[in-house]
Amino acid sequence: MTWVRFAVVFGVWAFLPFAAAIAGPVEEGFAAYQRGKFERAFELWRPYAEQGNPLAQVFLGSLYLTGDGAPQSYAQALLWYRKAAEKGNAAAQYNLGWVHEKGLGAPQDFAQALNWYRKAASQGHALAQAKLGSLFRLGLGAPQDFDQALIWTRKAADQGDPGAQDDLGTMYRLGQGVTLDYGQAVEWYRKAAQQGSARARNDLGMMYRLGGGVPQDFAQAFVWFLMAADQGAAAAQYNLGSMFAMGQGAPKDHAQAYLWFSLAAANASDDETRQQAVKNLGLVAAEMTPAEIAEAKLRVEAWAPK
Repeated sequence: MTWVRFAVVFGVWAFLPFAAAIAGPVEEGFAAYQRGKFERAFELWRPYAEQGNPLAQVFLGSLYLTGDGAPQSYAQALLWYRKAAEKGNAAAQYNLGWVHEKGLGAPQDFAQALNWYRKAASQGHALAQAKLGSLFRLGLGAPQDFDQALIWTRKAADQGDPGAQDDLGTMYRLGQGVTLDYGQAVEWYRKAAQQGSARARNDLGMMYRLGGGVPQDFAQAFVWFLMAADQGAAAAQYNLGSMFAMGQGAPKDHAQAYLWFSLAAANASDDETRQQAVKNLGLVAAEMTPAEIAEAKLRVEAWAPK
């Protein structure tokens, strides 16, 4: 449940008016949660949630969703999120949108997700704005609308959300809702990459590799691909493998190419990247001795994201 925990809990923590909203036992519950004392957090939040405190309700919902300090229950998570969301709590509205988007506790419903994201986004919730922009850009939950996508993505990007910054870079790169502008694409990719976004680091690496919006620079492309690949991004692992295979940005190294193509094939979430990585892995292996392949396989087994 690690990825679920990050998504929903960060959605709450990222939008808390701490000084005004957290006080007394609710604050104690927050401190307990930060220390990993989930059961204690549950004990402190439950009575306040039952009394109608929306912040306690959204916190309680997150405990039920992740199974931290409470029996894991999507139904209970939805129940408490909805109670807080209907009171206008933006974090609960974001989380409710997120669970509808992912189909947790209810059938996947992009229209419902978009509805709740819009409510949170209108209150300035950057993550909700980014999600809303993404759904409009992809045509999920509503007809594809690049104008609406641009409005919400830019709002989130201007608040510093790295996912939105990367999306805005892609909109400039593809000319979606804006005039195609590689220079602007690079600017937004860089903002997100500097915040640690693996996706943006890979995208920025591609701009350097292809010379889009910046002079072609294989060394810079290699640096950004390596950072993203070390974070576990399959696309960057694939790109790094191809750089080693062709000697771009680093000396040609079949063993390193074998390592990164192997990791890309194992980590890819889409069939195209996985199949291409497997194909290239075979091509690289054909250029290696059995001893070199054996050594490369040991590197693959020993590798772990930083």
